[in-house]
Amino acid sequence: MASLISTTVRLGEEDVRALKKARSDGHSAAELIRKGLRVVASRYYTGRRPPSTRLFESTDNKLGDESLLFKDMED
Repeated sequence: MASLISTTVRLGEEDVRALKKARSDGHSAAELIRKGLRVVASRYYTGRRPPSTRLFESTDNKLGDESLLFKDMED
């Protein structure tokens, strides 16, 4: 495993509350922050495929079907 570099991150109250809830569900604060960084910074990675975050996996075949976006507007 690559060595890790320590840094300080300052969070707002809302983020702290969300992080506490995530920790109560068994998620590490450091791992959540790393995954979030990967999502936002993925376009800045060079020389390789952007990292996978594994934040969401679905087996729903209809997920992302554009026809469902505007179904309420059809009259």
